[in-house]
Amino acid sequence: MAAYFSSLSPIALWNAAPGGVAQGLIWGILALGVYLTFRILNFADMTCDGSFALGGSVTVMLILGGCDPLAALLVAILCGICAGLVTGILHTVLGIPDILAGILTQISLYSINLNIMGKSNQAVPVGQVQLFFTSNIRYLGQTIVTTLLLDVIIIAAVYWFLGTEMGSAVRSTGINPNMSRAQGINTKLMKVITLAVSNGFIALAGGIMSEYQGFADVKMGQGAIVIGLAAVIIGEVLAEAIFGKRLGFVLRLSFVFIGAVVYYLVYVFVLWLKFPADDMKLLTAIVVAVFLAVPYLKGMSNTSFKALARRNAKLEAGSNTDGGEG
Repeated sequence: MAAYFSSLSPIALWNAAPGGVAQGLIWGILALGVYLTFRILNFADMTCDGSFALGGSVTVMLILGGCDPLAALLVAILCGICAGLVTGILHTVLGIPDILAGILTQISLYSINLNIMGKSNQAVPVGQVQLFFTSNIRYLGQTIVTTLLLDVIIIAAVYWFLGTEMGSAVRSTGINPNMSRAQGINTKLMKVITLAVSNGFIALAGGIMSEYQGFADVKMGQGAIVIGLAAVIIGEVLAEAIFGKRLGFVLRLSFVFIGAVVYYLVYVFVLWLKFPADDMKLLTAIVVAVFLAVPYLKGMSNTSFKALARRNAKLEAGSNTDGGEG
């Protein structure tokens, strides 16, 4: 045991932390896309894994073809939007259930991504192009700042959009689709628009990640939906614990990114503890399960008979005190 703890270097953990922050900020963009469908629209979209890899494969292949890296990211966003449109059309026009519609698109994107890259993975010519997102330790600070600025812009854009008439229609569709239809809202159109925007963000995250890690892989999106949900749930739990009833919508959006950063810092910490990398998916599932259970267990404790007895005891003690003073 002593030998194990002596092998853990705090300096190594400190050096790995900036990389965890950078990856958390990138995955935060994906988490925001998941938040739009999972929380705002109340739609279980499984397209995420495929559209993340789609963004990465399109970005890398365009860069290899001589395209500017920023322009490649814009095309990746458009491709992600198309993926979201396909899922939306499968669900709203063809009547396929939301989960199955996302799974069908996700499976299709696996083959599409293979055809785009021509093989299972492609590397970015790092030495030949100037990338704004890189894991190179010399430019890691620049990557963190650039990604953080991009995150702030995205938060502001989403906040503005959800405050517009169309954004209000989207939120209404997620809360009560039947009442929304009764008010004349085209709920099918709102679903398609939200899915398109969500997968555009997810594809953007995939494109940035491919530049950051220096390659795109057809399997790079496996488990992306779980990481996105983990970031959303961790962010919500932390935000509610810190701000409580003072929690506003802007803070909710911001904590989606903070949740992604926290998740990846935990990831870095666990790897530093020399846990097997093969067990990280299991760890992710456990983390998500714990953070999902916390609000439920907290609510149960507040409504339990023991909690009621404690509140009654406090009220009784307070009334006795007031009577004694009188």
